[in-house]
Amino acid sequence: MTSGFETHDSKARGLAILEEMFPVSRESIHKLGIYEAIIRKWQPAQNLVAPKTLNDIWLRHIADSAQIYANYPQAKHWIDLGSGAGFPGLVTAVLLDQQGEDYSVNLIESNGRKASFLRTAAREIGVKVTVHNDRIEKVLGSWDRPVEAISARALTSFDNLCDFVHPFLSKGCAGVFHKGRDFDRELEEASVRWNADLVQKQSRTDPDARIVILHRLSSKDA
Repeated sequence: MTSGFETHDSKARGLAILEEMFPVSRESIHKLGIYEAIIRKWQPAQNLVAPKTLNDIWLRHIADSAQIYANYPQAKHWIDLGSGAGFPGLVTAVLLDQQGEDYSVNLIESNGRKASFLRTAAREIGVKVTVHNDRIEKVLGSWDRPVEAISARALTSFDNLCDFVHPFLSKGCAGVFHKGRDFDRELEEASVRWNADLVQKQSRTDPDARIVILHRLSSKDA
């Protein structure tokens, strides 16, 4: 049974990893603390994160999500696929916001209740995001705004992600994805259909995970 409170050691580890990646302002840490509190408030009704990770939010979710932006900080305009509780999209927005530059973060979430949570969380945290309560295919199919990076965490197979991002990569966009221990198998399966130019970075929060940066993609069916 979890107590519902973040342990000091867990938060300290998460903050330490954040600060290893890049300087995080006091205001950003405050905003991320508000985000943590909102997740706890909504968790009983929404089941936003796995219950066993509720006492480890700063490490398992916030620091883990921050790796997306840390590995592709040149992007200012993002789409986050299947945003769920806002990991990594809302964390990306907080980190972009502290730069004081123009940015955009678009969160795509088909579940209406989770989309409502994302809007509330963004408003209370004080970051600029647009929530699209619709299917990924529909939103991406009519996309006509700037985008430099597309993120996803614990969403679907690499092969499916390639289907989603393929039209954007030829325009200079990158895919930046969290992937777990099964990624080697996923990559092998995707190689049947795709030629992929990618870089893998070891996760700072999970020895079995990695951040995959997909730069170019071509279909073997073309």
